[in-house]
Amino acid sequence: MELILKEDIIGLGYKNDIVNVKSGYGRNYLIPTGKAVIASDSAKKILAENLKQQAHKLAAIKAEAEKKAQALNGVALVIEAKVSATGATYGSVNAATVAEELKKQGVEVDRKIITMRDIKRVGDFEAVVHFHKEVEVVVPVKVVAENAVVETPTVEEVSAEVEENNSKAEVEEALAAE
Repeated sequence: MELILKEDIIGLGYKNDIVNVKSGYGRNYLIPTGKAVIASDSAKKILAENLKQQAHKLAAIKAEAEKKAQALNGVALVIEAKVSATGATYGSVNAATVAEELKKQGVEVDRKIITMRDIKRVGDFEAVVHFHKEVEVVVPVKVVAENAVVETPTVEEVSAEVEENNSKAEVEEALAAE
């Protein structure tokens, strides 16, 4: 089923995108909630005309998103969490926690535009902030034990550690598959 999105839906598409979804998802959720309309020929023509007329507005929105992304450049988060002796956190560090930490650093970000897996252990991770369909920022997140002595790392150090952990995880998955 081909639909035109009326708002951004992380994981599916952005406003005014034409997407293919299963018919049940479209008929039972997206269309009744007003998040999408059926992409008929006439709807596509209307969309094309609207996009042509709104080109300058869309450029301004993208410029605003790039400005917000610049504010996040060079930001690395260190989040303290209560941790068990095995290194597992009590609860999890999620997008809402990352949004709170960013707010403490003076950058206002809606938690709904942050994508990441819930973090349930100590280590280095990444959170992706989607400001616009063409503007995304990766924010390194380091989770440490609440009572641990923390030296604030540089962005380069945290990014290098995240890449190293990701490559180690890929090697371990490959070995486990054999």
